[in-house]
Amino acid sequence: MVDQRNIGVALVLFYLLLLSLLFKPTVEQRLSSSIEFTALFELRSSLGLTSRDWPRKVDPCSSWNGIRCENGSVFGINISGFRRTTVGRQNPRFAVNSLVNFTRLVSFNASKFLLPGSIPDWFGRRLLTLQVLDLRSCNITGVIPSSIGNLSNLSILYLSDNRLTGAIPSSLSRLLSLSVLDLSKNLLTGSIPPGIGALSRLQILNLSSNSLMFSIPAQLGDLDSLVDLDLSSNSLSGLIPEDLSGLRNLQRMVLGNNGLTGLLPVNLFRSPSLLQVIVLRNNSFTGELPEVIWSISGLNLLDISHNNFTTELPNFASYDNATAAVLDISGNKFYGSLTTVLRRFSSMNLSENYFEGSVPDFVLGNTSLGTNCLQNVSNQRTLTDCVSFYGERGLSFDNFGPPAPESGKSNSNRNRIILAAVLGGAGFIMLLTLFLLLVLRVRTRRRVSHRGIDVGPVCAETTPPSPGLAINFSSLGDLFTYQQLLQATGDFTEANLIKHGHSGDLFKGILESGLPVVIKRVDLQSIKKEVYLSELDFFNRFTHTRLVPLLGHCLEKENEKFLVYKYMLNGDLLSSLYRKINSETDGLQSLDWITRLKIAIGAAEGLSYLHHECTPPIVHRDVRASSILLDDKFEVRLGSLSEVCLQEDDDRQNGITRLLQLPRSSSEQGSSDSSTALCAYDVFCFGTVLLGLVTGKLDMNGSSETEMKEWLEQTLPYISIYDKELVIKILDPSLLVDEDLLEEVWAMAIVARSCLNLKPSRRPLMRYILKALENPLRVVREDHSSSARLRTTSSRGSWNTALFGSWRRSSSDIAASTTRAEGGADHTSSHRHHSKEIFIFPEPPAQETERLPS
Repeated sequence: MVDQRNIGVALVLFYLLLLSLLFKPTVEQRLSSSIEFTALFELRSSLGLTSRDWPRKVDPCSSWNGIRCENGSVFGINISGFRRTTVGRQNPRFAVNSLVNFTRLVSFNASKFLLPGSIPDWFGRRLLTLQVLDLRSCNITGVIPSSIGNLSNLSILYLSDNRLTGAIPSSLSRLLSLSVLDLSKNLLTGSIPPGIGALSRLQILNLSSNSLMFSIPAQLGDLDSLVDLDLSSNSLSGLIPEDLSGLRNLQRMVLGNNGLTGLLPVNLFRSPSLLQVIVLRNNSFTGELPEVIWSISGLNLLDISHNNFTTELPNFASYDNATAAVLDISGNKFYGSLTTVLRRFSSMNLSENYFEGSVPDFVLGNTSLGTNCLQNVSNQRTLTDCVSFYGERGLSFDNFGPPAPESGKSNSNRNRIILAAVLGGAGFIMLLTLFLLLVLRVRTRRRVSHRGIDVGPVCAETTPPSPGLAINFSSLGDLFTYQQLLQATGDFTEANLIKHGHSGDLFKGILESGLPVVIKRVDLQSIKKEVYLSELDFFNRFTHTRLVPLLGHCLEKENEKFLVYKYMLNGDLLSSLYRKINSETDGLQSLDWITRLKIAIGAAEGLSYLHHECTPPIVHRDVRASSILLDDKFEVRLGSLSEVCLQEDDDRQNGITRLLQLPRSSSEQGSSDSSTALCAYDVFCFGTVLLGLVTGKLDMNGSSETEMKEWLEQTLPYISIYDKELVIKILDPSLLVDEDLLEEVWAMAIVARSCLNLKPSRRPLMRYILKALENPLRVVREDHSSSARLRTTSSRGSWNTALFGSWRRSSSDIAASTTRAEGGADHTSSHRHHSKEIFIFPEPPAQETERLPS
């Protein structure tokens, strides 16, 4: 009986203890500070957070997502990926002033939450308890405040994937508790502060994808705890410091896409080494590859492609247990035999080297071997290249295999006859080829854009043989003296330099009358004379309100010519998309949607005039945001007219092609007129401008081909005629668009996608693009009934049909594409049954990939 009573008492005590443990955190998690309670609601309001994440009338510590409390105070705030309310999305700002009231705040994570604006200086003066600051992908601008160096407790600092500018502040060297520093994917300039080497606890240092210059500081070798070093995709130069050999715990070293030179320090790869990843591609390293690299037992990626290494691979038999899973040594000067290549490599790229001999069978299945000196592999170097390369090193080349044995005089004579016949035939073919190339170059030259996009036949020559005979200079504005232009520009000082253009340097000047102008200085020692003559010839023949006005010229100097244009108060579209609203706070305000649509219409008017009102059609060839100039009322004037050209007549253009019975290029096939090919290139470039106005990424014209491809592949799937809401996912975060205007944004995105069709013949003509932009709601509100479709198709005058063609994908293809864009969810059925929108732009068939031509 006593035992049962004791057992009962014990159970009661156990349950009381359990309840106290469960109840204790609840009590401690309640927010006891009224100041912090008010501050949380202020933060909720300034950021525009939804009630779904931070609901009213509940305790924040127990019910708000991302809020952590300890001892009645806010300990951590995590708003990563949160959505703003409709009002909050209309004016997103870096508005977190209420954070100063959280005196025990240890962690603030706002990654992937848009905070357009700069990091306030008080961050480093008031948030002194902060240990984790994560602001990745927040669209932050401005510089990194030097006050951040005051956060002595900070251990993790993420500022990557923003638009930060300026230099890396040297004050970061005071963050002695820092273990992670990630400033990658920004616009940072200057050098890497040597003081970073004092951060003895640093384990991850990522400064990649910026514009950092100069050499790698030797002090980085003092980072004993460093595990991951990524300095790739900058403009670093010079040698790799020997001091980096002190990084004894380094596992990942990525220094690719820079301008590093010289030999690799042998001590950098000393054994034993913990390195697992070595990426040195796209630099200018020379000499031999340190053989000690092959002794690194844990190496699983070695990419040293596209350098100037000149070395013979060692006998891998002695490194049988030291192999990498991926090996890329392409684009160097490696030579010798491949018979000792390890069988345990899972992937190898050995192309663009000088390997010789035969290749083991086990290598062929998982290796790229093009452009070498191998026997049993296609697409190799010429015999002359191989013999010359090996001869320079005092080595003999076996002529792609041993020579055949002699078999008497008759065989010798026969060989001579065969050799003479081969040489004679080769000579005849070479002469014929040279003749055809000469003829085709004169009559049917083709132009290829810098992205590899075939833009059709090259333009007809517009430069007259003699300026005095063909150009009426009296109709080209005023004749300025050189002294007048010197006075207007202050002797062409750097302070008045606007930019270095491809056809001359542009300077701002003020004439004696007080009229501001832009003066282009053409240096004939570096730029062909035909460039400025072609532009003068253009202004002599054509005028339009959408073209930048030419006010005059100065041709008195022999080696320098000057063209004077009207000054555009708002510069070009690229620089005007985001405007400063306060010079003290460096705040930025984006152009509103009405202005963006106005600019798009104005640019389309100018291009439509060139393509359709000029005879023969004129092709701009340099359509981009920086060539769309804006006056004081944001009216468009097309600039960059030095590359405009006339489209040749179809009969002249293709005469040689028909004579030789050569097939027309893909860009010309199916074209409705002779101007389609080249004008279609203008249309493609204009499509990138329209897409930039929607997404805010207007600088993609100046990006690399790879970046352009990636951008289009990521963006175009979110443009669908069946789902307006998809376009919100690619919308410029700083663009304030209400529901009434969202349809216009959607329509412009649809027009942009039609312009970006991979087949030039399927891109719309500029006059129809202009009509679509002038009436964007018709693009998305056209009646979708069968009878209406028949009426539209049968109407020759319908710009909607002419703009986008009659080809349509099946509803299953559309459903599939929409599903992919939405991450797998089916959002198409309701639109197919209830929407009155029509599918008006020709998406490529299912078997065509949505990629740029290469």
